[in-house]
Amino acid sequence: MKLNCKYIANAMIAVALAAGTASCEDFLDREPMSSVSPETYYSSEAQLEANLNDEYPNVLPSYQQYSYGVFAEDKGTDNQIEVNANDRYTLDRWKVAHSESDNWKFERIYRINFFLSEVLPKFGGDMSGAQNTISGTVGKIKHYIGEAYFLRAYEYFKKLQLFGDFPIIKEPLANDRETLNAASTRFPRNEVARFILDDLDKAYDYMSDVDMATTRINKDVAKLLKSRVALFEATWLQNFKGTAFVPGGEGWPGASLHNSYEYPSGSIDNEIKYFLENAVEASKTVADKYKGSLTVNTGILQQSADEASNPYYDMFAQEDLSGVSEVLLWRQRARGLSTHNINAAAGRGNYRIGLTRGYVQNFLMADGTPVYTHGTYTDGDGYYMGDKNIANVRVNRDSRLSIFLKEPGQTNIFLEVDNSEGTDAVMTEPYPSITNGDNERGYATGYALHKGGSFNRKHYANGGGYTGEVYFRSVEALLNYMEASYLLNGTLDNTAREYWTLIRRRAHVDEDFDKTISMTDMSKEAENDWGAYTGGNILTDKTLYNIRRERRCEFLAEGLRYMDLRRWRSMDQLINTPYHMEGMHLWNTPMEKWYLNDKGESTLVADGTSQANASSKSRSEYLRPFEKTSTQPGYDGCTWKMAHYLNPIMVKQFQLTATSGADVSTSILYQNPYWPTVADQPAEK
Repeated sequence: MKLNCKYIANAMIAVALAAGTASCEDFLDREPMSSVSPETYYSSEAQLEANLNDEYPNVLPSYQQYSYGVFAEDKGTDNQIEVNANDRYTLDRWKVAHSESDNWKFERIYRINFFLSEVLPKFGGDMSGAQNTISGTVGKIKHYIGEAYFLRAYEYFKKLQLFGDFPIIKEPLANDRETLNAASTRFPRNEVARFILDDLDKAYDYMSDVDMATTRINKDVAKLLKSRVALFEATWLQNFKGTAFVPGGEGWPGASLHNSYEYPSGSIDNEIKYFLENAVEASKTVADKYKGSLTVNTGILQQSADEASNPYYDMFAQEDLSGVSEVLLWRQRARGLSTHNINAAAGRGNYRIGLTRGYVQNFLMADGTPVYTHGTYTDGDGYYMGDKNIANVRVNRDSRLSIFLKEPGQTNIFLEVDNSEGTDAVMTEPYPSITNGDNERGYATGYALHKGGSFNRKHYANGGGYTGEVYFRSVEALLNYMEASYLLNGTLDNTAREYWTLIRRRAHVDEDFDKTISMTDMSKEAENDWGAYTGGNILTDKTLYNIRRERRCEFLAEGLRYMDLRRWRSMDQLINTPYHMEGMHLWNTPMEKWYLNDKGESTLVADGTSQANASSKSRSEYLRPFEKTSTQPGYDGCTWKMAHYLNPIMVKQFQLTATSGADVSTSILYQNPYWPTVADQPAEK
């Protein structure tokens, strides 16, 4: 059977629930290999690999050309901010789209389902491959089948985080309206999570026979992702229990289709236990395998070619990560072929994405004590040096902060300093350019990161960086186990204690985390860390909080923060008490002098007009990027609506699945809690 235009058009109807209508010509232009007969195309190991290679950039994170990378992945959280608040922290700027949003898309799911529907019958349906008719090594063919299951799981996990309840589609669908409408039925979120875990189990089993290069998905990544998904769902169910955001909770919109819903395990508490047990098992498998090979951290930021390098820093800024055992999956780049702007941005102000004051204050001192036990945040006590100079906040701190937080005068580049390819190289770190409105060269908060920045000038061509990008690290397994096992058992078992000790040792922080727990003041932590809250209430469990803190510090700007804040239900308190995002201590400090012109006059404009380049000292001595002018989103602080924990489904989806014309009320779909089904409207609460 030739895969002709009509066949493609039929296939696309299966994904039109999200994508709307698309011409066959456009589709073929986008996917030229789709004109090849599947009987021919899915007949060899190499063809399976090529097909999956095409899915990597569409499914996995940050695989796009010109990625800005690790220094910016937590933007829009209490860790990192831009110069204007994200719409989700406003009352009325996040609105239901009519058709512009593409998150509710099934295209990648369809393509992976099509791959599996073609390959599995040819493989024979037996894990042994005894009936296999695909040419090549059986082990590698199985591996590629496992990759497909992983990619489908990953795509579904993205949907789970965005929407919760979601359709589960396991095969390509026929061109039949009744079939397609039925397939639009949203399954309860916990069942979606169970489906993801099942796919990851299959991925692990299929990939277990072959050890591939870590530039490809592998069995350890599948097991690690399983622990992430299971922990996510367990904590979501636990922290949103009884609300409209979990099946059976009060006001759950899914009750219209799943009346008197019963959990597969019998109750929500049993379901939480089920996911926690899966998280514990999966994370321990990976953690035990890699706990002895975490990347070494010298605790020192290298500043010349004569000094010893720091492998922990280099893990995020080198071309070849194949020898870094902690990195389980990474993307290899190539000069002039596959490039990014990570280095160029890390060498400047991170494209005006800066660390928050709260994040900087949240890192422990090297002796394991919280900063607030050493005098005031402003002045310190001599061990903590205060925050009137960026250099001071790095002294005697958790090395993850002192290594990656930039300070003026540091050497950014000391290798191949005359390499003319480095067109965007900034050799020495300047004073943070907070008055510069350029999105590429300005600084948002004054606090910027080295993370991801190479010391070699050759990597600093504009849009031409080619250092590797880290996507999964084994240390996550240790942290996932610590949290999941503690929630499951109510105590730190010996394994969790061992893992925590290894992480603290690597960070050059005193290994006595019991001391840290005993000295923790949750009211103080709540000033700096949204993760100190669950459901609007400050945590009373100091051990659980410090596990959250350890996770926050280890994954500095690696893109896990917003996921964590949502599953912890950590933004409720913003509904009644808006939070003011702050950066460095600008006013009434020596740092004011950084912004004098040649005549000794201040270049800071803080009058609240459209010309303002800094927030007024009457609002705070700390720089508030959202509060320079009254028209900025977030000027009165970041707020929240309960609806914002999940994304709204765009109106077009209701129209496409309506049984009576475009009447959205006749759709089989239901909207997420507190979002309307009217376009261009904000959430109700």
